[in-house]
Amino acid sequence: MTYEECGNILDEIADSLPVELYRELNGGIVLCDECRLHPYAQDNDLYILGVYQRNNLGRSIKIYYGSIIRVFPNKSLEQYREILRKTLVHEVRHHNEFLAGADDLVYYDDEQISNYLKRKGFTIR
Repeated sequence: MTYEECGNILDEIADSLPVELYRELNGGIVLCDECRLHPYAQDNDLYILGVYQRNNLGRSIKIYYGSIIRVFPNKSLEQYREILRKTLVHEVRHHNEFLAGADDLVYYDDEQISNYLKRKGFTIR
């Protein structure tokens, strides 16, 4: 999947979701070319596929093309479509939970990182 194909697929997926899910997402959805390693990665084996960001400029979602290609090499376009759909829906859920004052997905993500570190023999303090 090329960067351009990824952008087109991501646009299609974003357009297929209810517009209400994007309320107050004033920074939109951004496709970044970079490969982003997670700060807790122990063996260069934990990459960030997408993030929901909040800062003084607003709220946005970033999807990391480089990370997706690194973690999922040589997939079909339909397989990439499903990976992108899951990643975007995950980040949109972060956005909507933030607006609702809920942290369920944040706790879930933290638990996943904690389990990863346990498997690697490390713990977060």
